[in-house]
Amino acid sequence: MRGHEHSDNDLSGTVHGFVVQAGSVHGGIHVSGGGAREDVPQPWQLPPSVRITDRTDELRALELHRCRAMEDGHPTLAAVSGLGGVGKTAVALAWLHTLRPHFPGGQLYADLGAQAPDGPADPGEVVGRFLRALGVPTGQVPPALGERVALYRSLTADRQLVVLLDDAATAAQVRPLLPAGRCVTAVTSRRRMPGLSLDGGHVIHLEPLSTEAAVELLDSTLADGRVAAQPEEARALVLLCAGLPLAVRIAGARLAARPRQGITAMVRALSEEHERLEALAIEGDHDVRAALDLSYQGLPPTAARLYRLLGLHPGREFGGPVAQALLGEDAAEALDALYDANLLVDVAEASGGERYRFHDLVRLHAAARAAQDESAGERTAALLRIGRHYLANADRAEEIIEPRRALLERDFEPECVVEEDFGADGGQADAEGALDWLERELPNLMAVVRLARPMGAPELAWQLTDALWPLFPRRKLYREWREAHEEGLLAAEEAGDEEAACRMLTSGALGKLATGAPAEGLAMFERAAASFLERGDALGHARTLNYRGLAHQRLGRPDRAADLFARAADALPACGDLRAGALARFNLADVAFSQERYEDAAVDAEAARLTLEAAGDAYNAARAAGLTGRACVHLGRLGRAESELSAALSALRSQAAGFEAARVLGGLAQLSERRGQPWQARQYYREALSLYSSVGRSGSAEADEARTRLGALEPPEPVAPDPEVPGPGPSGDAQGDADA
Repeated sequence: MRGHEHSDNDLSGTVHGFVVQAGSVHGGIHVSGGGAREDVPQPWQLPPSVRITDRTDELRALELHRCRAMEDGHPTLAAVSGLGGVGKTAVALAWLHTLRPHFPGGQLYADLGAQAPDGPADPGEVVGRFLRALGVPTGQVPPALGERVALYRSLTADRQLVVLLDDAATAAQVRPLLPAGRCVTAVTSRRRMPGLSLDGGHVIHLEPLSTEAAVELLDSTLADGRVAAQPEEARALVLLCAGLPLAVRIAGARLAARPRQGITAMVRALSEEHERLEALAIEGDHDVRAALDLSYQGLPPTAARLYRLLGLHPGREFGGPVAQALLGEDAAEALDALYDANLLVDVAEASGGERYRFHDLVRLHAAARAAQDESAGERTAALLRIGRHYLANADRAEEIIEPRRALLERDFEPECVVEEDFGADGGQADAEGALDWLERELPNLMAVVRLARPMGAPELAWQLTDALWPLFPRRKLYREWREAHEEGLLAAEEAGDEEAACRMLTSGALGKLATGAPAEGLAMFERAAASFLERGDALGHARTLNYRGLAHQRLGRPDRAADLFARAADALPACGDLRAGALARFNLADVAFSQERYEDAAVDAEAARLTLEAAGDAYNAARAAGLTGRACVHLGRLGRAESELSAALSALRSQAAGFEAARVLGGLAQLSERRGQPWQARQYYREALSLYSSVGRSGSAEADEARTRLGALEPPEPVAPDPEVPGPGPSGDAQGDADA
């Protein structure tokens, strides 16, 4: 018998599963127990799917990404981000459940708890659960994260399964949980996940539902015909829910519990802003406020404070400079944090620049957090910083547009101004850029005007209204013109500032004239004139002569108007205001033109133009040139007319002065008529009518005249020729009207 050979049977390292230690093995080996067994059931861990609406494009994009990844032989990784309650998990589940026939290896699911009270889930614990679900006994799950991940990827390398990683905090939390092979992984997060793009992921962002889709979701939630019976009420309800699927479902669930209640009752319940979030909650964990609280609690302290302060912003949209005015130099980083958390929507225009808004329900939540976490004094101080920021920049814009306008006192600290970008390149572009900024920010500026008195800062209302003056007549913003000056007048009177009240009366009365209320305007001008006389303000009183003339002109009293204009044209230069005197002379020329005294009109308009050009008032100088040109058409001075009208049109177009440009086009059309160029006249009239329409003045007398004259110039409709009669005729040469 042969001796036993030496056998080294030591075991070193880490081994998972069974180990056979033997010197010699004869015959087969049968092992049972432990290890990954064939009888371990496949994991089917996905929660059930719920009905979704209007997500066809997103589902198509997810499936297209999967198909491309499969063709390339890569795992599929997709991330769905969006506001809490927008339906991220629902979309991911709807997609993944359709894949079950193609992925028989199972489904893994983990709630990564990004906003959990005790912090996000630990990736090591999650991958440990995944290993156990895939058949690895608890005692054989490796202790170290790296070993767990290696084993997880080994087990999934040849397996076809889907994985849903719900409510992820960061890309770093997700990466250890990504399977190998041709598996499909979907990640949902309240935060944007651009980092996953580096791992080959396709990131889609969910927006709130459209109104139509939200109504469809409400209808499917109720399933009882109330939506069909009350379509307008249903639409109003989902608008109050701002398209957030969670909010729509909660509203629907509350209605479903009251089958005899009409939709109108829920609309009433949600109409009060301060009670809306409370109304969008039902027993359990379905609560819009709670969903938003989770996102808020995950913010860094600086971003959380900016969130609260921006919740006080009176308008729907705001730019980065407003945030800086509220928070200082830390604002940019805080804005990024709010955007990454999907608490801000980026609404920047294609031209660039930062611009954001809150989703409507997020805005209510931010305001509620401000009321809860900021003192009354801090809230008022924040509102004043917002208001003074807008006042300071409106003041900058006003000085660019009308550098020679006499300014009233403005209450802000120039050294603390965060300057907005007007996007100008110099010259006239500066004025246009400033006007564009004022018009873009007008909803916010008007909101500050309305808020100033209630928050105890009446001077902010009239000062901001006064700074907005250059915008109103140039962009023909009549409704805001009247509203701002009505509020500004009340504020000036409340502050006891007579000078400011007179400014609000005169510039506000001009708005009355522009909106077809000359009698109201005249009363305001006369009230201001009395105040100027009482205070011994000769210049102010002289200006009201011009303004009162405008009111009488609108009231159909040209002779009275001409008398007042002539007095103003003499008095204003004597008081030192040459520009205002030139405007009065321009108005005198306008009356002469309307009375067909074209020589007087041409002389006064030319005199006004020269003074206005010297004063740097390009807008009114162009208006005067246009009036001179139109008068010259009637005087038969066609060369001079063409020169004046062409120069005026170029200047007015560069200033986006649509109404005045349309009047000049009418003059060019009449010039073309005088020259026997009907085709050119028709072109000018059509262009003028288009401009009148674009500025909301298609019903003006000037537009009516252009339509009438165009109609007279239009060629007659062609008449069909008589049927040809067989028989002898002309030799074959074409016969008829050469103009046909």
